[in-house]
Amino acid sequence: MAFKKNKKIRTPDPARKLIASLDPKSPISEQYRTIRTNIQYSSIDNEIHTLMVTSSGPGEGKSTSAANLAVVFAQLGKKVLLVDADLRKPTAHRTFGVNNLFGFTTVLTKQSTLEKTVIETEEKDLYILTSGPVPPNPAELLSSKSMEKFIEDAKMLFDYIIFDTPPLLAVADPQIIANKVDGSVFVVSSGKTEIEAAKKAKELLENAKSKLLGVVLNNKEMKNNDYYYYYGTKG
Repeated sequence: MAFKKNKKIRTPDPARKLIASLDPKSPISEQYRTIRTNIQYSSIDNEIHTLMVTSSGPGEGKSTSAANLAVVFAQLGKKVLLVDADLRKPTAHRTFGVNNLFGFTTVLTKQSTLEKTVIETEEKDLYILTSGPVPPNPAELLSSKSMEKFIEDAKMLFDYIIFDTPPLLAVADPQIIANKVDGSVFVVSSGKTEIEAAKKAKELLENAKSKLLGVVLNNKEMKNNDYYYYYGTKG
């Protein structure tokens, strides 16, 4: 199956660097690979093929984490689809420097097909589906039969599908997706994410009957005064 090539129309957003692609030997990239391994072994009986990455609030690093996780999974030689499922404040098109005229919403509303809308990135085996135009009814779209059909179709074409979703405490969208995927990854930001907010977000995932695969700790300051993103998972 041939997909569209990534034709950059703008400079990618420097605030959302794909460090796992730009510097695969960095400590940060190594942490992403550790998370990847933990996800792969998080379920003995049922292999993880679809997962979502979310957080309790905005600005905690979920979109950056989702994109870099997609990169390290693709580096295994597996076909990976990163879906921008934040239909309110999408970012994937800026991260990869592509247009957002067609995407997830146009596939769900059957204005375009998945095969014609997916974009092949410069990272081997990594493909993206931008959000598409922001719809007036995100929750209804995600709850529709089209969403179920989308996941079925995507699983036929890709080994892993990673959904970047809105924050859990902002809207109901991530709870809807959480109920449809094999597992969820929850991102917290050291010094920013409030404990009560994280607890509430975890409860929402549990209410959605989602399997929490792990927690990613972001923005942890190390004792040696070198400041960088630290990522880890907790079962």
